[in-house]
Amino acid sequence: MERGLAHSSTLVVGRGQLAVTLGSGDLEVLATPALVALAENAAMLAVKGHLPDGATTVGGHIQLTHSKPSALGATVVATATLIEVEGRKLTFAIRATDGADTVGDGVHVRFVVDRERFMSKLK
Repeated sequence: MERGLAHSSTLVVGRGQLAVTLGSGDLEVLATPALVALAENAAMLAVKGHLPDGATTVGGHIQLTHSKPSALGATVVATATLIEVEGRKLTFAIRATDGADTVGDGVHVRFVVDRERFMSKLK
């Protein structure tokens, strides 16, 4: 897996992603948990096509600053870029924008796991 792999995931803010709906706040703006999910999705998809058969990635850590509100109907794009590979540990730089401004940025760590072995831990 090579550094520089990247993917952008897009979200049009709907009622289901509002802070008041998710319970993370009481305003009708994009909820931080929804922004985190968008960032994780971008990171997952950045490397999905480069994993061995039977493997996936799981989130392990995220440090994200949510610096600007986004209104209902706004389009938010989160881009994840792979910046470090240490064995199974993958580190991504995250940047989220609303077209004109940065609304969030940070670092996200994911781990490559074998799907079957990972799910067997639930039994």
